[in-house]
Amino acid sequence: MDEPSPRERELLKIRRDSDSKAAQLLKMEKVMQQTKDLMDKRSEPDKVRENMVEDLEEKVRSSRRHRRNSLHHTQMLESQMKTVKGELEGTLDHLQELRDVLRRSQQKAEERKAAMEKMAAGLM
Repeated sequence: MDEPSPRERELLKIRRDSDSKAAQLLKMEKVMQQTKDLMDKRSEPDKVRENMVEDLEEKVRSSRRHRRNSLHHTQMLESQMKTVKGELEGTLDHLQELRDVLRRSQQKAEERKAAMEKMAAGLM
């Protein structure tokens, strides 16, 4: 299994998205702080400043929510992958047991065939 499964690829994508969103969140927080600092220095009307800060804060909150949702989704996928892996291991074990039973049955059948051929040869 060299290639990742679709779930693993989705999990990797979600992790990358989560990391990307975290980086965006940090950038946005930095930009928000810089904007806030600039606005504090300027003599802009308070209402405009408050609206800009509120907009930036909402973007930060939205990014945090998205990141939490992505992390939750990642955890769910990891749990599902563990379950599927366990099921696959169980199935593989069962198939190996069935293969062993089949081999033993084939061996017994060959032994019986050889014995029957020997008996048939003895009757002639």
